[in-house]
Amino acid sequence: MSARRSALAAATLVAAACVCPGATAAAAPPEWSGRYTVITFASNKLGTSIAARQPEPDFRAQYTFSTSCAGTCVATAKDGPAPSNPTIPQPSRYTWDGKQWVFNYNWQWECFRGDDVPREYAPARSLVFYAPTLDGSMYGSWRTEILDGICKGTVVMPVAAYPA
Repeated sequence: MSARRSALAAATLVAAACVCPGATAAAAPPEWSGRYTVITFASNKLGTSIAARQPEPDFRAQYTFSTSCAGTCVATAKDGPAPSNPTIPQPSRYTWDGKQWVFNYNWQWECFRGDDVPREYAPARSLVFYAPTLDGSMYGSWRTEILDGICKGTVVMPVAAYPA
């Protein structure tokens, strides 16, 4: 009886091993198309920059995404509010890397130094990614490296996108 159970267990393992690779190979890149509510959880930011310790509310907006796959799959955000910082490239274009949507860009960080003090702009580079889940929502992070100035350092914020 135990030999039979071992044979059955071995057959189940072989069957499972045969099913998984086929399912993975047949999987197409996910579409990021339609209307989404995108949230940046700025209230939960972390990092080495003084900007990571400055209080900031979460911000959310709705965008319409469309995906185009011509060699590389790119999801473009349209139909939403422009960022308050005009140095962020527009429209946002996320490239599928095989497991998540990625947007990598250079811009000017607007460093808050106090209510009556002019803001300082410093070069920065950001990497934003969204990983899809089975229910159609996506989760990830927005990591910025501020390269110079009083706010020099990193700021990391969780992000999410939910079908609207």
